[in-house]
Amino acid sequence: MVVMMKRAVNLFIIWACSWATLAAQSNNLPEFDAADGFVPVIGEKGMVSSRHMIATKVGADILEKGGNAIDAAAAVAFALAVVHPEAGNIGGGGFMVVHIADENRTTTIDYREYAAAKATHDLYVVDGKVDPFLSFESRKSVGVPGTVAGMAMAVEKYGTMSLAEVIEPAYLLAKEGFEVGRHLERTFATHKEKLMAAPETRAVYFKSDGSSYRFGDTLVQADLAGSLKAIMEGGPDAFYKGEIARKIVTDQEKYDGIITMKDMADYEPIEREPVFGTYKGYKIAAMPPPSSGGVHVVQMLNMLEDDDIKSKGHNSAATLHLYIEAMRQAYADRSLYTGDPAFFDVPVAKLTDKNYAKEMRARIPLDRARKSAEVAPTKGLNTESPQTTHFSVMDQWGNAVSNTYTVNYGFYMGMMAGGTGIVLNNEMDDFDHLPYEPDINGNISGKANAQEPRKRPRSSMTPTIVLKDDVPFLLTGSPGSSTIINTVFQTIMNVIEFDMNVAAASSKGRIHHQWMPDEVLVENSINADTINILKNMGHNIKMRSEGNVYGFRTLGETASIVYRDGYYYGAHDPRNMDAGTLGIN
Repeated sequence: MVVMMKRAVNLFIIWACSWATLAAQSNNLPEFDAADGFVPVIGEKGMVSSRHMIATKVGADILEKGGNAIDAAAAVAFALAVVHPEAGNIGGGGFMVVHIADENRTTTIDYREYAAAKATHDLYVVDGKVDPFLSFESRKSVGVPGTVAGMAMAVEKYGTMSLAEVIEPAYLLAKEGFEVGRHLERTFATHKEKLMAAPETRAVYFKSDGSSYRFGDTLVQADLAGSLKAIMEGGPDAFYKGEIARKIVTDQEKYDGIITMKDMADYEPIEREPVFGTYKGYKIAAMPPPSSGGVHVVQMLNMLEDDDIKSKGHNSAATLHLYIEAMRQAYADRSLYTGDPAFFDVPVAKLTDKNYAKEMRARIPLDRARKSAEVAPTKGLNTESPQTTHFSVMDQWGNAVSNTYTVNYGFYMGMMAGGTGIVLNNEMDDFDHLPYEPDINGNISGKANAQEPRKRPRSSMTPTIVLKDDVPFLLTGSPGSSTIINTVFQTIMNVIEFDMNVAAASSKGRIHHQWMPDEVLVENSINADTINILKNMGHNIKMRSEGNVYGFRTLGETASIVYRDGYYYGAHDPRNMDAGTLGIN
């Protein structure tokens, strides 16, 4: 295990991925258009793609030992908590879409954090205004974590290995250490001030002399190893009712938080029916509320299904204009209607109805941009953060997992429960604290997402499985807070409409519009002539390189898999540093 952490293993992973591609291509597989510029990793018995090479290798090892996709996904999740701590976590929460092959069934697991019992709607309101420190940086912003419970449920119901077996690789990575990569080196350096200010994170993420860990250094996390070991031995109860829970609550009391032992003990993940949709012969299975992603990806696909998008050209002005206007409407509706279905009647059926989509499509002019002020949320339908990560896994039996989880900005805020090594989330900022006041990412919401005790905040996380003839065809998802939904939408369109291989589909330039503010974020790779046409149509273009209020470095960072003709094609987003994709052969 120690050897695995060293640079030689990173080189092995790269070599293995390249070898798998070349070997598979030599077996008379279809050739990829060199003009795409990117060729996917190919596997014959499965695929793992994640934000970090080491976590990907952990998942691949589980598959090679005979575990299924659910076992491997849980192992990746725990490993990312060690090697990618700004987003991988056991102190946050997220969503999982799962296809169970022998049942020919797709389901989802909602392990989103929920609000503590003391989390009233006006908790962060001071003198009539939201105090951003309270909602974003204080221990009051921490939601009860769901990741451990969610992974335990997935493994128990659909896995073939024990929880202890899938956690063990992460435990050894934390105990024995792993080699710091370029991304983590940059992250520690960029956020040194805040991480150094908190004694808990300073002790873990910096050397005894206060210097940062650099590329190639070995990072050991003894407290986190202890927490993982406790969960291996005691199961989720060790986290929610045992010593780990007590340490989290002690941390809350020390820093004026609100989570109690009862809040921890009462947490339960929820298995939910996916949001289903169809698009030109494909079936979409995605997360339902409190995730807003599935509903609005289906909504946008519905709006454009009758358009001949392919003939307009990939990322042409005509195509991007339609994308923008579909995004504008979907995010407007999202602001009013998406929240925790246990607290608010989310009109999922209406929002994903094809007739409703046709009505909304008919309002889009082909020659000009609309203003967001004229695209209010549709009335009468009722009678998240860059620090997120996604991974995708498929196994040789056809099981599939698309998983997105997060701590919001918790890592950058220096919040860690003393003695646990666990980075805490600050997910409560995802609630609406005053009607239609934007959160830290510019998201606007209303009553549907008002903060209440035991409620789960609305999320943009959009883990998705696209099926063809009831067999998983495309798995995708992304980090990126409010940009996630549009990243997933564009990836699906690249694969289905423009027949791109999954690596090419992951690499193409992206745009983002979220209704408010009324501006289109555009990556630098979008053609300048196209941008000028969009400007002349009235679109308010904001180049990503110019900076933006959200702080996004990129518009999404996908980890995707396509399965066709008996082979698995995988790709991590080229926007990522340290990411990895590995095929099983």
